[in-house]
Amino acid sequence: MEKRYNPAKIEPKWQVFWEKEGLHKAPDFPQKKFYCLDMFPYPSGDGLHVGHLRGYTLSDVYARYKKMQGYDVLHPMGFDAFGLPAENAAIKKGIHPAINTEKNIANIKRQIKMLGAIYDWNREVITSQPDYYKWTQWIFLQLFKKGLAYKKKSLVNWCPKCKTVLANEQVVSSLCERCDSEVEKKELEQWFFKITDYAQRLLDDLEKIDWPERVKVLQRNWIGRSEGALLKFSLKNLPFKVEVFTTRPDTVFGATYLVLAPEHELVVQLKEHIKNWPDVEKYIKRSQRISEIERTKEEREKTGIILEGILAINPVNGQEIPVFIADYVLKDYGTGAIMAVPAHDERDFDFAAKFGLKIIEVISKNGKSSSSLKKAYTQPGILVNSGQFSGMNSELAKKTIVDWGKKQGWAEEKTWYRLRDWLISRQRYWGAPIPIIYCEKCGIVPVPENELPVLLPPLKDFTPKGKPPLATVEEFVNTVCPQCGGKAQREVDTMDTFVCSSWYYLRYPDSKNDEEPFSQEKIKAWLPVDLYVGGIEHATMHLLYARFITKVLYDLGWLHFDEPFTRLYNIGMIYYKGSKMSKSRGNVVNPDDMVAMYGIDTVRLYELFMGPPNQDCEWSDKGIAGCFRFLKRAYNLFTETYKEENQDKELEQELERKTHILIKEITDDIENLNLNTAVSSFMEFLNFLNKVKGKVNKKIWDETLIIFLRLLAPFVPHFAEEIYRESGGKRISIFKETWPQYSEDLIKMDFVPLLIQVNGKMKGKIDVRVDLKEKEAQTLALNYLKEKISFADENIKKAIFKAEKTKKIINFVISF
Repeated sequence: MEKRYNPAKIEPKWQVFWEKEGLHKAPDFPQKKFYCLDMFPYPSGDGLHVGHLRGYTLSDVYARYKKMQGYDVLHPMGFDAFGLPAENAAIKKGIHPAINTEKNIANIKRQIKMLGAIYDWNREVITSQPDYYKWTQWIFLQLFKKGLAYKKKSLVNWCPKCKTVLANEQVVSSLCERCDSEVEKKELEQWFFKITDYAQRLLDDLEKIDWPERVKVLQRNWIGRSEGALLKFSLKNLPFKVEVFTTRPDTVFGATYLVLAPEHELVVQLKEHIKNWPDVEKYIKRSQRISEIERTKEEREKTGIILEGILAINPVNGQEIPVFIADYVLKDYGTGAIMAVPAHDERDFDFAAKFGLKIIEVISKNGKSSSSLKKAYTQPGILVNSGQFSGMNSELAKKTIVDWGKKQGWAEEKTWYRLRDWLISRQRYWGAPIPIIYCEKCGIVPVPENELPVLLPPLKDFTPKGKPPLATVEEFVNTVCPQCGGKAQREVDTMDTFVCSSWYYLRYPDSKNDEEPFSQEKIKAWLPVDLYVGGIEHATMHLLYARFITKVLYDLGWLHFDEPFTRLYNIGMIYYKGSKMSKSRGNVVNPDDMVAMYGIDTVRLYELFMGPPNQDCEWSDKGIAGCFRFLKRAYNLFTETYKEENQDKELEQELERKTHILIKEITDDIENLNLNTAVSSFMEFLNFLNKVKGKVNKKIWDETLIIFLRLLAPFVPHFAEEIYRESGGKRISIFKETWPQYSEDLIKMDFVPLLIQVNGKMKGKIDVRVDLKEKEAQTLALNYLKEKISFADENIKKAIFKAEKTKKIINFVISF
């Protein structure tokens, strides 16, 4: 065995060995399954930085741990290779996306393999390959048959310079994020998936999955279920009605004007009756240049224009009220029209104050009217100035007024969702072609399943020029109708990349199947995913879309489950020099450089040690050097000749107890994914081992080191494998060993360590009573910090306290 720790020699050797022995291969039909999955990367960049490796390291620790517990582990990897990120990167470099993507995949794959993770590369999927997107197209056809894929005209964000549609996320302050051109609104025929049909199920089923509450809240808010009423306002002397959805029907007596979205279809229908139409038309065109995200910002000043000559009738009292259009009202949210009650809505109050409109109080806290309102009153209360309903509790009045309106025909109860149907059309080249044919005789015709895949044709000039690039390929566009055999044309839009990633987790168990997207037997053996690791930025896109597609396939009988990911864990971002790592900021740390300097096991250990994995953390060059020193010290301890000096029975008992405490701590930390505290426990235990070295029986010492090594193995696999095999390990790999078990009797104690952290970083440890409460822990920890470091109480934003069987943790979140 090497006398000194030499990761450059150790690590490549064991990676070759694991690959040769096929230790990472998962069986098709496991006896005891665990499916561990990472969100697969976009190969839009030419390589990874150390921030990307954080989640891959965490999932690998968990996968190896489950393997040592006796599970068959499926831990696959692939590439989300289609879509705008990859195409934009290729355009920027002047390289075809197929070539650029292939090159990037090769480098990223090399970097991921460098991590030594137990990925089963035999199951790799690449979404831009025909053997994968054939089945993406198949899924589109299943939705089409079920009535969940449809085409309609829709307003989209349009960049006049890039000549393409932009997603809302690609519009920053009304400008294209790529070229800074002012974005316009443009009406185009688009394909949608009817995710709104699943809105309530998507809400209800959040209760049955083990996901971070923050993600659940984001999805609940995005779906946005609202209980309320649909109210109908007549227009004076005109045969039209304006429908509004409101959650506050109790305030209808205070409605003093209506507001329509500039795109509301009624606006054009009223054109000949609107006396100031030229000014209204100008306002509509201005609104089309502003993104929806910008339009709905709370802090943005409200703008609007009155529709002169148009008056609405408030159905509860017959009052004539003006009608406006304003860009803070969106066409696709609710009905695209609102009743404005300025006395009880802050947004309406600001608008009314700006335009000098009536403000009528209809709810007060004590049932008495105010002479003047300085701001909107938005709380429940007692109705005033509300006819026969005055004096009634506002909550009771909601139902009572709607029941009254139902009898008169102007009201009905309604549940509304903020969620809108999923726009999946893209007027770009680099994506899966939509498998639809247009025939003059037969209309919209799906491509027969036996003709899939509809191949993406090679195209030299793939840049967008105002129409989809595929429209320029005559041999692609012109085809025959599969129903009548007549002349027809193919759809020239491609699919949003999120369609590709909405089902990839189903392909891994059967990635080479060319007869069907997946074998149902293999799906039953492996799915659903047991642990899914990735960023929270996908909460309202990928994660929501994947849940939707899973539910559709469940309804169609293809799946035996309707939630794809049983447990979700979100990884925090890594910052460097005060900012999120980014090539544009010039603050990227290349993992290749770190591996060359310290070895991959040190990088893995530091990725986990720098702070709680679900929180953002700052990369520290000193921190990674500290982890390297730990591994060198551990290597020396494992490899040096043990000399038994003065045997101490009490120390032997203490060593046994601390070893079982360590087993308990590491097991709990891995289960809870508190891997930073696990690394801290390793470091503390190593310090203790150095203190008792030579003072305990060699047999006890050797048994302790074996347990320590097995606990370390998932974290630093190359290090552990080297020591295990070179010191005479009996199995082919340390990962064929079983996970250590602890004795409950041995871990009983009167005192436990209190780990003290600041912004997730360890600052110290003190022993405290088992029954110590949170308030006492805070006091002790603060006193410790003030003594050891410069620390000010006023900087504390919050303190997070966790009490576990073998330790307590207090983390002070501070701002500087």
